[in-house]
Amino acid sequence: VQLQASGGGTVEAGGSLRLDCVGSGDIFSNYSIGWFRQAPGKERSVVAAISRSGGRTYYADSAKGRFTISRENAKNTAYLQMNNLKFEDTAVYYCAAKGGIYIGNCPYNFRFWGQGTQVTVSS
Repeated sequence: VQLQASGGGTVEAGGSLRLDCVGSGDIFSNYSIGWFRQAPGKERSVVAAISRSGGRTYYADSAKGRFTISRENAKNTAYLQMNNLKFEDTAVYYCAAKGGIYIGNCPYNFRFWGQGTQVTVSS
């Protein structure tokens, strides 16, 4: 599966952004989807992940209560709605896909990666 992430940009602290991840080349619903981020000098880490059907989700502690992951398999698209953004959310955000029944929350669990999209939060 090929993934295309979009929706990044620059926003003031407290603002919102929605990231989209569009899949192609395979049956989108065969894959769990994860959103990851990587800030300069830091390791890539999970933000949120969602199961193949959308029935199960996982959030990093930093995302709980502010971010929402969802998907529309009919549109081959997963979303990351980010509200109340903070300066420390500034990073390059990636979407990724993995097969199997488990959601996964580690980068090495995910085989397919989209290009990153930059999110910059100004304080």
